[in-house]
Amino acid sequence: MSMKTRLFGAVMAAGAALGLAVPATAQTATQALSRESVIETIKEDGVIRIGLSLFVPWSMRDVNGDLIGYELDVGRKLAADMGVEAEFVPTAWDGIIPALLAGNFDVIISGMSVTTQRNLTVNFSDPYAFTGMSVLLNTAMTEGMSLDELNDPSVTFAARRGATPVEVIMDVFPNAELLLFDEDGAAVQELLNGNAHATVTQISTVNRIAREFPDTLSTRPDVVYSPRGQAFAVRKGDPDALFFFNTWIAQQWRTGWLEERQRYWFESNEWEHLVTQ
Repeated sequence: MSMKTRLFGAVMAAGAALGLAVPATAQTATQALSRESVIETIKEDGVIRIGLSLFVPWSMRDVNGDLIGYELDVGRKLAADMGVEAEFVPTAWDGIIPALLAGNFDVIISGMSVTTQRNLTVNFSDPYAFTGMSVLLNTAMTEGMSLDELNDPSVTFAARRGATPVEVIMDVFPNAELLLFDEDGAAVQELLNGNAHATVTQISTVNRIAREFPDTLSTRPDVVYSPRGQAFAVRKGDPDALFFFNTWIAQQWRTGWLEERQRYWFESNEWEHLVTQ
């Protein structure tokens, strides 16, 4: 056998061995990722810990102090379908992503809109809700003003710190003064007190609050800002969690369950007696 033949045979054998090793190595890496997935932790602990921020009607306290809302329905059904308990961890909005990264909970289910900036830090599931935003006005303070005239240093907006409406206000009304608060309720109270001209928030919230205070507040139903989807947020590097959550969300869209829950919480006032005396 010639030297060339022996070398060729050796090269072919090495190549074959390498070809076998690569799939084996990839399989090992995949198995390791699966073992490290938060899904495995949830199954082992028998509980899914869900981070959320109180935001009517997504998540709120009823008259007895218990948590209710769209997120609570979603989280409880998700837990039931996984065969585990649901543990909700109320967290200030501006600290909710750092708290997820620190391992304070397994997933964020809190009406979080998908943005490229947030996607630099967390990964998002497919949307489990779709909303847009509109403007809520102090009627007396903005009487006769066009939306363009709200973009003025003499006009004050109020909003929840770190939330998507802040981005909208800064983009659409960059010249207006902006007051930031930890809760949406505080921003609305500024309008009711006459300390702010307007706020921007989700359409369902705008409509509900305008109905509640018809003599003081009003809205512009023809205006929709930043229509987008809301999704679960998970820590990066966990493809199994994303696959599972996406499969679950797709199933709930197919059955109509998510759509029915959205109609109840976002389009009706059937639940309002649960949070008011």
